[in-house]
Amino acid sequence: MNQTVSLSETLGRGELIGGHRPWPRAVVTPEIWQELAIGLGKRVYTLLGLWGEPENVNLALFQEASGEIGVASLNCPDGGFPSLGHVCPPAQRLERALADLFGLQPLTGPDARPWLDHGRWPIRHPLGAAQTRSGPADPYPFLTAEGESLHQIPVGPVHAGIIEPGHFRFTANGETVVRLEERLGYVHKGIETLLRGATLDSAARLAGRVSGDSSVAYALAFARAVEAACGIAVPERALWLRALLAELERLANHFGDVGAVCNDAAFSLMQAHCAVLRERVLRASATCFGHRLLMDRIAPGGVTTDLPAEGQPLLHKLVVDLRRQFKPLIELYDNTASLQDRTVATGVLNSELARQFGAGGYVGRASGRNFDARRMPGYPPYDRLRFEVPVLSAGDVDARVWIRIHEVGQSLALIEEILDRLPSGPIRADLPPVCGPGEGMALVEGFRGDILVWLRLAADGAVERCHLRDPSWFQWPLLEAVIEGNIVADFPLCNKSFNCSYSGHDL
Repeated sequence: MNQTVSLSETLGRGELIGGHRPWPRAVVTPEIWQELAIGLGKRVYTLLGLWGEPENVNLALFQEASGEIGVASLNCPDGGFPSLGHVCPPAQRLERALADLFGLQPLTGPDARPWLDHGRWPIRHPLGAAQTRSGPADPYPFLTAEGESLHQIPVGPVHAGIIEPGHFRFTANGETVVRLEERLGYVHKGIETLLRGATLDSAARLAGRVSGDSSVAYALAFARAVEAACGIAVPERALWLRALLAELERLANHFGDVGAVCNDAAFSLMQAHCAVLRERVLRASATCFGHRLLMDRIAPGGVTTDLPAEGQPLLHKLVVDLRRQFKPLIELYDNTASLQDRTVATGVLNSELARQFGAGGYVGRASGRNFDARRMPGYPPYDRLRFEVPVLSAGDVDARVWIRIHEVGQSLALIEEILDRLPSGPIRADLPPVCGPGEGMALVEGFRGDILVWLRLAADGAVERCHLRDPSWFQWPLLEAVIEGNIVADFPLCNKSFNCSYSGHDL
């Protein structure tokens, strides 16, 4: 694979699809598909997404060297496609989900087990050539581990706390974890089916509810994909308000996560204080924008709620108070020996795995992967804002906490700058009477990492197809890797330091 060949050149050898914005999409031959697979295996490309349609598969790629993004589509007339899973492990679960939903089989794939389909659906392949299910599904075959004195510990899918369902199968030697295998999919909601045929307003509301803690990020990604497909210019004030909403969401989640990690290390004092800071952000969000989680504040064309006159001084004061109150908590975290003993050198994710899986957010940046969608590919107004992307290399629970701590500081500074430079003017552009046909894609930085949305609009402006990809797709498998060699009691700590989304993953 020639690493000097750009992604756009390779896609240009296929049949480019007109009206796909802002990055190219091309229908490629099986030979070009194999070339792209080799590039994935050699890390020339990073996997951004893999999703299906009834008769083809779509592969979104990022070429870091050139900064290019593109989509390759492969027709599957015989109901199968060459698997990427052998050379690109992060593609394996996406291939399994694609097979469950569309019935398109990854040929010679390394793992043919179902993923989202637990045998409870009345039909198989609901988004493809649907088939009535005949009889109960076979028991799920978990992977085995061999050796003396090994035992298994099944955990979930129902958990003791008020959290979403997921099953974790531990194989351990005494207290040391030899293998962890996850089974997810319990909160599959059929999002792609619900989006099909929806109006833009209805689809925007649903997109903002895929993963409730990332409502702003998902709504922003969906809106930007629609705006790309339709060529809509968003007013300047709306762009800056979107960034303000995104940073408020990032703040609330990072405060909550820092406290929760400390609580899982039996240091509940930090959780109590961090919960207060998170609550202050949520209350300020409700006061300024009418919703604690900022749902339905972003829509195609702009935002639906303006910042009131009293909101600017209120948020300025909030930033000052949060910065003052968070500083002693950082010192408390850093100077508590018993807490450091639990987080330092626990659950280490090495940089090679982080790059191979394209891990985003604090998971990737704590392991040396310097990627933030606000910078690359970038989107307004972040191209005019001053901020740093913190990157560490230790890759342990402690590093994932410190990335969050540093990002809190950056978000506080960004909120101040946005408030000081907030332009006046309208907050939403008028949409054309019929927004379509067209195809659009967007990549947006949520608090967990990059969220991808791809959609196709029909001639009447309704959503024809829409795929949403949560960063957790590439983070959940890495949790399996980092727990190996750690003790069972450290799993909650490692799990919370990742804080992957069940709902965003299961779709």
